[in-house]
Amino acid sequence: MKKYRAIGIMSGTSLDGLDIVLCEFEKKGYSWDFSILEADTLTYSKEWKQKLLKAPHISGLELCRLDNDYGTFIGESIKNFLKSKKIKIDLIASHGHTLFHQPSDGLTFQIGNGANIASATTITTVCNFRALDVALKGQGAPLVPIGDLMLFPEYYYCLNMGGFANISYTWYKKRLAFDICPVNIIINKLANEIGKEFDQDGRIAGTGKVHQDLLILLNKITFYFVKPPKSLSREWVEKEFIPIIENNISIEDKLRTIYEHIAKQINRTLDSPVKKKILVTGGGAYNKFLIGLLKEKSHHQFVIPDPILVEYKEALIFAFLGTLRLRHENNCLSSVTGASHDNIGGVIYRI
Repeated sequence: MKKYRAIGIMSGTSLDGLDIVLCEFEKKGYSWDFSILEADTLTYSKEWKQKLLKAPHISGLELCRLDNDYGTFIGESIKNFLKSKKIKIDLIASHGHTLFHQPSDGLTFQIGNGANIASATTITTVCNFRALDVALKGQGAPLVPIGDLMLFPEYYYCLNMGGFANISYTWYKKRLAFDICPVNIIINKLANEIGKEFDQDGRIAGTGKVHQDLLILLNKITFYFVKPPKSLSREWVEKEFIPIIENNISIEDKLRTIYEHIAKQINRTLDSPVKKKILVTGGGAYNKFLIGLLKEKSHHQFVIPDPILVEYKEALIFAFLGTLRLRHENNCLSSVTGASHDNIGGVIYRI
């Protein structure tokens, strides 16, 4: 096959909701064309949000049940999404929802059992994309860079700002990528503390002031001086980042300082002296205050694409990773993750 219709599923650490995207991919020679046919975000109910928030702290048996239940939830959500659409779908590629990511201990776990998704939809399902790479001593993250390389070759840098900021680019014929710093996972947490779901357009941060002592402490975090490959996780935020900001500084000043910190950490990774095009996606691309800070501190061209690509690029690329998995082609780059070699990640459930 050279043409595929695939559904990509993504749930990010910021718990914004379940992204569902219907894509078409076509192989043309050595390159790929793609289109997003339809996309939607299913906002989590209060019940599901609480389940996912509490999940890292429940018993093993409860976790197994949640894994199955969440897989069924994903499957039923896809069925509703496809209702009345009379088109053939070749595969579902589900990232699931990450609960644990500790590659240094050989551990990564995303819930959303692929068997339950396949059972609910009767569509071939690919899931568990990270586990093989971690078993091969890699970070199991980020996985998106191969999609950046093959689907968006016109951009020098691909920057995504979701729960975390991550970047990918080609350096001496090797694709490099790594997590940079927390973004929405920490911004949303602080906004929640004053009764807001998120900091729309950076308005809360815009009323605050940079706290220089806090900024210095944040910029000294050890992770920022570790060479790639490297990745971040919820556990890291709870252990390393949150204790630094637990002080008497106002939420507004904390947010303003963290925005300054994010802009600093992102721009220090954009080390090309020549002006380059940067594709910016993820929820952070809508944060006008943050984008303004990035532009203020950089000579590069930040390109914010059509909203559907801003919001669904990660789900799109997971659909692409699933497509590569079905074709038995590498979908994980060791130059990015640090694994012993490139690999073909993902478990396939066929109906």
